[in-house]
Amino acid sequence: MTFSITMVAGARPNFIKLAPLAWAVNKARENGEDIDCKLVYVGKQDDTTLEPSLFSDLQIKSPDVFLGVDCESLNELTGQTMGAFDRYLDSVKTDAVIVVDDLASTMAVAIVCKKRGIKLAHLVAGTRSFDFSMPKEVNRLVIDGLSDLLFTAGAGASSIASREGAELQKVYMVGNIIIDTLRRNYSRFTRPQCLHTLGAADGEYIVFTINRKALLTNGDYLRTMLETLSEKAGNTPVVAPLRGLSRETIAPLVADKPNIHIVESMGYLNFGYLTSHAKGIVTDSGNIAEEATFNNIPCITLNDYTEHIETVSQGTNVLVGYNIAKLQSALSDMVKGEWKNSSLPDRWDGRTADRILQIVRGE
Repeated sequence: MTFSITMVAGARPNFIKLAPLAWAVNKARENGEDIDCKLVYVGKQDDTTLEPSLFSDLQIKSPDVFLGVDCESLNELTGQTMGAFDRYLDSVKTDAVIVVDDLASTMAVAIVCKKRGIKLAHLVAGTRSFDFSMPKEVNRLVIDGLSDLLFTAGAGASSIASREGAELQKVYMVGNIIIDTLRRNYSRFTRPQCLHTLGAADGEYIVFTINRKALLTNGDYLRTMLETLSEKAGNTPVVAPLRGLSRETIAPLVADKPNIHIVESMGYLNFGYLTSHAKGIVTDSGNIAEEATFNNIPCITLNDYTEHIETVSQGTNVLVGYNIAKLQSALSDMVKGEWKNSSLPDRWDGRTADRILQIVRGE
């Protein structure tokens, strides 16, 4: 009998983490295994955050199903997703559902699975900021609490999940699946045109990204942070691929800073090249910090916490939070090419998806 898996993505970054599972399923089928996998996207087919090249870049098919949920309110989104996913399960045989990360839509899917008694696996489980002013922190607790299988990226996340009451036989430290994607595609990365336009040589530019609303709405801090970034970067160009609210917010604040260049947002292969060949990265993204550790690129994170502590304890990541003095010091070291030694965390070996698929199937 065919073993049927449904993988659910709630936002663009989820696809980057689910892609290796799609490859693993395809490999299993090529080896004669009776397994099927459906890819479901919570949003709409014309979602502008999904660039046309995303699925070809990741070498996966487009989603089999678009649930069509599109709203601003997180509570409304949760309700709409629950209804839409419940209807999906009425029409599609599913033995196991795999969700990723900590979105409101992810929590909604987890609730529906629990009510239906369908095996639920949570990818990148056990991550915590311990800041309950963040809606995602509540989502994480709910999703982990409802999941039958908790797949963690590191020992720290496994410890958190166990400490919060998860049964040990439910928690599996499988490694960091984003590294599966990075390893497979590294040789396919393509140098973005903006580097040619700016005349920026590899290893001689800084990448800047920002997305968190808590940072974008803190006007005083944002102005001071950008002034610091521009001043400390000096003759080193700062390349900022921004879209949406981030672009609208940052553009007026850097209009008088000629070394900060806002460029168009990029596809996966272009952005992968940009970050893997940078002198350093300044970001508020945990995923980018993880990739920086793998690429051995100095990374400054504009948060005072990280859900992936191994990027700090072993990797190239440094947390500066809202501390401008720390930011100044870290930027000075980055520009001078002075950075701490780093190493790859355990199980960043590119085989995370294979381990997950084996466990989900109960082998």
